[in-house]
Amino acid sequence: MLQVRVHGPGDVRLDEVPDPDPGPRDALVRIAACGICGTDLSAVKMGGLTGPGQPMCLGHEMSGTVDWVGPEVATVRAGDRVVVQPGTGELDRIGAGGPQGGLTPLLLVTEADRRLHPIPDSLPFDLAALAEPLAVGMHAVDQSAVAPGASVAVIGCGPIGLAAIATLVDRGHERVVGVDLSAARRQLAADLGAQATFDPTATDVWGELAELHGTKPFMFGPTPATDVVIEATGVASVLTDVIDHAGVGATISVVGVHYAPVPTSFLMVLMKELTLRGSIEYPPRFADAIDLLERRDLSGLITHRYPLVEVTEAFDFLAASKDCGKVLVEVDPTR
Repeated sequence: MLQVRVHGPGDVRLDEVPDPDPGPRDALVRIAACGICGTDLSAVKMGGLTGPGQPMCLGHEMSGTVDWVGPEVATVRAGDRVVVQPGTGELDRIGAGGPQGGLTPLLLVTEADRRLHPIPDSLPFDLAALAEPLAVGMHAVDQSAVAPGASVAVIGCGPIGLAAIATLVDRGHERVVGVDLSAARRQLAADLGAQATFDPTATDVWGELAELHGTKPFMFGPTPATDVVIEATGVASVLTDVIDHAGVGATISVVGVHYAPVPTSFLMVLMKELTLRGSIEYPPRFADAIDLLERRDLSGLITHRYPLVEVTEAFDFLAASKDCGKVLVEVDPTR
């Protein structure tokens, strides 16, 4: 069987591995599509997360068809179309350091009743594979506790930032701004319904936010009245800038992955009474993301597709490009 694994820094391979050996509470899923994301790139750069000499499986954004279920599995059966939830808190992850990875034709899903979510026949597998990143962006919105009518700036319009924008617009929020260096990603944000988009290299973002959302008084000068900032870049200088310039009383939801300590002015946090919220993984009901995919056409988020045999090219492209949306690996597009 084939499995995409990391063997060292920058060393991604499509390996031959033994067939899976499922247990009574497990299932086997024939994978149709699997996205790749920034955390995958980080794992490749670091050489994996499983220790020296232990190749790390990749892939945690997957959809497919149930091929076999163990005798103790109650919620799905062979032939069901599903999305796989890669993490549930206390269980081993799928991808991102776990013993299995979704970039494979046949995936072993342990504790299947807790990980598999049926999808309707009307939802194509490629769109269904967006459920995982959509759930991540959705949770970032939930963590911000954004109120009806509130103003929001999403800093970073990669797939997770775009997922946050899609969630906000779906929930009826109209005062949503996207900020990104890439014109292509700003256009994706606008297509999703963002009120405005800004290029931080071409304009004073905080001044523009003050124009759009008004200002609040502060002892060092007025601040934008933007209620919520969702930081989805993972860039240390961006998070520092957000804390320095966010408005009085703002909530900052941090969903960008920061692997190193970030210089932070806690004087600004204190004086502006900012609320900082971390956001990891998913809302309590993972299927909320599937419901959103049924309501809204988010196909525009998928900008590039590769077959499984070209997976290394897919990783090379994503590492080099800052203008793409979701890069999808079509493991078995016929399913």
